[in-house]
Amino acid sequence: MNPLYNLGIDIYRGAASLAALRSPKVREMLEGQKVALATLAETRRKVAPEGYDLWIHAASLGEFEQGRPFIERFRRQFPDRKILLTFFSPSGYRVRHGYDKADTVVYLPFDTPALVSAFLDAAVPHMAIFVKYEFWGNYLQQLRCRDVPTYIISAIFRPSQRFFRPGGKMFRRMLRCFTKLYVQDTRSRDLLAGIGIDNVAVTGDTRFDRVTDILRLSLDVPVIKQFAENSEFTLVAGSSWEADEHIYIPWLKANPQVKAVIAPHEFNGERLRLLEEQLGGGTRRISDINREKPLTGDEQYIILDCFGLLSSIYRYGSAAYVGGGFGAGIHNINEAAVYGIPVIFGPRHDKFKEASDLIACGGGFSINDAASARKVLDRMLSDKDSRKAAGQAAENYIKTNIGSTDAIFNDIFKDQKSPQS
Repeated sequence: MNPLYNLGIDIYRGAASLAALRSPKVREMLEGQKVALATLAETRRKVAPEGYDLWIHAASLGEFEQGRPFIERFRRQFPDRKILLTFFSPSGYRVRHGYDKADTVVYLPFDTPALVSAFLDAAVPHMAIFVKYEFWGNYLQQLRCRDVPTYIISAIFRPSQRFFRPGGKMFRRMLRCFTKLYVQDTRSRDLLAGIGIDNVAVTGDTRFDRVTDILRLSLDVPVIKQFAENSEFTLVAGSSWEADEHIYIPWLKANPQVKAVIAPHEFNGERLRLLEEQLGGGTRRISDINREKPLTGDEQYIILDCFGLLSSIYRYGSAAYVGGGFGAGIHNINEAAVYGIPVIFGPRHDKFKEASDLIACGGGFSINDAASARKVLDRMLSDKDSRKAAGQAAENYIKTNIGSTDAIFNDIFKDQKSPQS
């Protein structure tokens, strides 16, 4: 890649090393990267001596959920083929390092020429799939030089991205390394056509296929069912950050007839303690509710202090609040919408097509502050018919957008009976 790009990666790597002095999350990522190559080389010799048939990379947990339908489709079609899954963020690796549909799960090393060569030598991938926003110049360039078919799925492009700016030649060169780009919408296809990238197909977002699987396989959570069944209104606040809690907790306090299930995006003992303090009496953690200490009927709030249940628990909500919209960006709103309930989220959703679409169809609601959140929530609480109509709109939106995974899979393998040519 361009020396300036490599310099940028080196600076990024150095900044991460400094950040690790204060951030356990960054430190966890760097420690995972240190052992990734050795782990990968040793594991491949045992499980995939000829190399991995599919390497799929997801930056974090959200991108994994988009890539997951493709992985599982691949596994059903080719049960004996070997799959490598990589993450960049600890929030993905920590939760899914034991994912049983992948043969190996490791962190992806930084995008320096030497590390990329070492990684590809260790993995020997026969095909590479990147999810949504992953554009790593050295990885893409070396995959192309090694004649490895390389794709990006569920990608979405905006005019503000570097590919479309003056001086973006270096980044446009990355796009030419893909064998094909599978994008979410026609605007993305048209933007790419404007810079001479024509190996593009509009196939939608695989995340819709994932949430329909979640709906089909969702778990019964008797504790939450019991908690919510006699409630006039239950709010499920998923992937909640402190900035979100400053928005909706005042409304909860002003409406004591409302119950809520709150799932912090990340948590530790101190985070949970502060949340309990903010909520006040009538708050319990789900981990503390068991046969010996069952629900008493006095609970108003339950904190979900575990992973893996949120996507099933949305089913018990009258409405959902999905966090992240006052930070880097909203989390997975489709996980809630699939259950036919209205979804509320913060203002930072411009990178998420599903948010704009849900707003347009009447199933989603963007709020900017506590006052606008109060207005939306008051209407949902007082007008059951309006709430039901919004939920139906959300459910219909999900149903009309399934099928992306099969479209991508069938296109990639249309001339093959196996993933190797």
